[in-house]
Amino acid sequence: MKELAGILKNTRTHLMNGVSYMLPVVVGGGILMALAVMLAGEGAVPETGFTAELWQIGVSALGLMVPVLSAFIAVSICDRPGIAPGLAGGVLANAVGAGFLGGIVSGLFAGILCYYLKKIPLPKAVQSLKSIIIIPVAGVFLTGVMMLYVIGTPIAGLMDTMTVFLTTMNEGNKILLGLIVGAMIAFDLGGPVNKVAFGFMVATIGMGIYTYAGPCAIAIAVPPLGAGTASLILKKKFTKEEREAGIGAIAMGAVGISEGAISYTSADPIHMIPINMVSSAIASALAYAINVSSKAAWGGLIVLPVVGNRIGYVISMAAGVGVYVALCAVFKKNASEAAQTADDDDVDISFE
Repeated sequence: MKELAGILKNTRTHLMNGVSYMLPVVVGGGILMALAVMLAGEGAVPETGFTAELWQIGVSALGLMVPVLSAFIAVSICDRPGIAPGLAGGVLANAVGAGFLGGIVSGLFAGILCYYLKKIPLPKAVQSLKSIIIIPVAGVFLTGVMMLYVIGTPIAGLMDTMTVFLTTMNEGNKILLGLIVGAMIAFDLGGPVNKVAFGFMVATIGMGIYTYAGPCAIAIAVPPLGAGTASLILKKKFTKEEREAGIGAIAMGAVGISEGAISYTSADPIHMIPINMVSSAIASALAYAINVSSKAAWGGLIVLPVVGNRIGYVISMAAGVGVYVALCAVFKKNASEAAQTADDDDVDISFE
């Protein structure tokens, strides 16, 4: 139990290791997706021509984000034996719709599992098989079972519950609806909660109702725009890597790719998830209150040509970003302080 407590105390260190390897994937894939949307000039996913192919390349790269995050969280805990189970857990996190939060869970689970598998005493005759066969097979299998049956089933039920909840709501209280929609969009940045809210955005546009899509489009953009802006303004709060990725996050936010904020959120989920939710909720509620609408099931500044009340749209988005930066200034620790806290919690762990 002492060793497990030591691993869990160093959770931030493990998360930062995963994020450091994930950042190039996010930036590379996300920027290509942003370029595809901007070059297409349609305010939506391009479907034909070179821009569609560029989009597919970016999507393929960004699809590696959660597996890479999961794998290198596991590696931080147990070294190379964690790679295969971590990757498999991350792929399954995508498959069951668990998003980056599922990737964090699978990475921690795979790392802890393989850490203890390494400690199992075996006869010398089969000792060499431990790292080649036993740990990869057992690690991948048990991590997969955990993701499918422990994580996947509750997520399916959660999505059904939230779908029923949104279905029964109406626009009678626009501010409340805006707060809920904004918080859902920003909670897991492409995960199951986000997908429910985004699915309603698509459905309402299909029915010719555009008042839901406007606030939703703003909420999609606020986390990456806010994270990128905060990293450039509040330099002490972010690592050098995060600051360097700031322009990329802003570019992704401008074209409605909320995943641009995932690297920042994964590194400090306790602070950043509430900041994402509060700032997006406020922006979305403001947009509802001033009757912002959109005819495109997308987000960011790229949809401005099909937005109703464009000034209100920009003002609401700017307000969300302003709240985001202010919350980071107040609640987020300086990067050096956070690193020092992690160092203070270090526990010696042997990988022998």
